[in-house]
Order: sequence, then C-alpha cells, then structure tokens
Amino acid sequence: MLKLEKRPSPSVFWSRATPVLAVALTMVAGSAMFALLGKNPVEAIRTIFWDPLFGEFAWYLRGQLLVKAGPLILIAVGLSLGFRAGIWNIGAEGQYIMGAIIGAAVGLAVFPTENRLIFPLMVVAGAFGGWAWAMIPALLKTRFNTNEILVSLMLVYVAQTILAMASTGFLRNPEGAGFPGSRNFSSYPAAANPELIAGSGLHWGGVAALATVVAAYVLLQRHLFGFQVKLSGQAPRAARFAGVKPERLVLACMGIAGALAGVAGLFEVTGPAGQISIDFNVGYGFTAIIVAFLGRLNPVGILFAGLLMALTYIGGEMASTNLGLPSAAIQAFQGMLLFFLLACDILTNYRIVPAAKEAR
Repeated sequence: MLKLEKRPSPSVFWSRATPVLAVALTMVAGSAMFALLGKNPVEAIRTIFWDPLFGEFAWYLRGQLLVKAGPLILIAVGLSLGFRAGIWNIGAEGQYIMGAIIGAAVGLAVFPTENRLIFPLMVVAGAFGGWAWAMIPALLKTRFNTNEILVSLMLVYVAQTILAMASTGFLRNPEGAGFPGSRNFSSYPAAANPELIAGSGLHWGGVAALATVVAAYVLLQRHLFGFQVKLSGQAPRAARFAGVKPERLVLACMGIAGALAGVAGLFEVTGPAGQISIDFNVGYGFTAIIVAFLGRLNPVGILFAGLLMALTYIGGEMASTNLGLPSAAIQAFQGMLLFFLLACDILTNYRIVPAAKEAR
C-alpha cells in the first residue's frame, strides 16, 4: 500500500514550473485521446495552439483572444481571492448568468431611450445581479455554516432555469415573431458594447479585465484586505488572533467574485453574444476555475492563463470545424489541464511512500 506524505520543504522550482509541466502533460494526454478518436494528434495540437496565432486567419483570431479571455480573467480574478482565503465559490457560472440577466433587463426596460448613462447603469446592475446571487451561499455559510461549494453549485442550475424563462418569457423580444431571445443589443447603441478598435476584439470587457488584474494585484500586495485574505488561507487560526473576522471575509470574497462574474456576464451579453438567449452561457464560470489555478491564484498569472485558455477555446472551435473533433473532446482536453495541474501540485507538496503495515 502507498500513501501521501507531506514534503518538509516543497521545491520552489517545481512550484513555479507546475503550470508549464501541466500544459505539456495535457498536450501529451490530449494527443493520445485525439489519436484514439482517429485524428492526427500533431495536426490537432497544431490547430488548437498554433493556427489561431499564426495560421491563415490569425489576423482575425488574434482579436478573438481578447473576446474570449476577458470574461475568463474577470471571473478568475474574483474567484482567486476566495480560493486564497479558503472560500470555495464554485458557482461563478450562475453569478455570470444572473449578472447578464439583471444588467440586460435594465437596458431593455428603457428601450429605445438613447442616453450615455444607460450602459454604465447596466454595468452596475450586472455587478449587483452577480453580487446578490453570490450572497445567497455567502449568507447561508455565515449564518448556518452550510457548504458554499454545494450551495453555489446548485444555484447554477437555478440560474440556468431563470435564463430559459427570461429568453422565452419576460425578456423575449416582442418583435421576434415568438422566437426565444431578447432584443439584439447591437441594434440599440445606448446599451451596446462594441469593439473599441475595429478588428481588435477589444471591448469594455477587455479593458475591465486588465483594470481588474492591476487592482487585484495592488489589493493583494499593498492593502490590509489582501493581507487578511492570504493569512486566512495560510493560517486560519493565526488570522483569528490577528483580528480577521471570518464571516466578513466570506461575505467580502464571495461578493467581489459575484460582482466580477456579473460584470463579465453583462459585457458578454451586450457585446459578443448580443442578446439574452437560452444558450447564452458557455461555461465561462467553470472554465475560470481552471484559469485561476493555472495562474497560481496570482492576478498577473491569471492574465496569461486566461489568454492560454482562450486560445484553447478558439483553437478547439477550429479543430471541431476543420478536423471533425467532437466538442466533448475539446472540453475533456481543457479538463485535463486542471487534472494535471492539481496532480502536479500534489506531487510538488507531497511524496508517495509505502504505507506502514499495522501490527495485528
């Protein structure tokens, strides 16, 4: 029998090299999976990682990196604060959906009014929607000590049901001939989120993502709240002696994560998605968990991890179209990244040793 034994002093080198090793192992395991599916593994890996950057349509796809990375970075930065503090918000997908619904509802409520304040008001409403949805598991955690993992995850399915209701009911386009979906925001300039530079893929969501990375870095490195977050995750008992209030920290971390996820949903629904629809959510909230850990819960690391994951989204779509790879295989490929990342983390901090036999 074997068991895991904590290493006295984990290797600093391997701690930093874990993300790179996880990506390499994902490529190897992904290649084996693609080969089993009857596809050329080299061509599949090239299509996913190389063609979006240097292929025939790279001039367009490079801009799409920012489109895909923006929401991932926004959500992942918010999640990383809680993860650092040992607060496990797994329901960012639901907060992303609710932010999109509440923000879109505010804009559609004043259609067709043209006013510069409409879009900023929608952003605030989107943040509020995500924050309010995150407060449900946060308050249940602080008041009744419920498990925030289960509650936040179950609320994702409630949010998806509300999304379907909005698409077919209270937010459905009255001029849409009965088809599900809201009005398209691209035809409503006051509420639209267009590209800031034509062909760049950069919209206000990308700007917000970059600003959030900077703000989170300063918060963690230069602010008392950042110190409390790190201390609570590393030494919860010491944090209590230092005056950290666990209940307040839960509310703060969950609230920030929910607000950022809600803002990401608002930017997505008013920009690339264009409208509230039944299939609006594409799993950004779940993928952002991978991004957060791949970035080592560091805002700067999350920025690069978000771009890498966006690359797998775009390259995966190309592989599905050009090579006939099933979308489930691409999702499995992305999941492998988290699996190998966690596996490498475990082996960095623990070693496998024979278990001592119990005396009879």
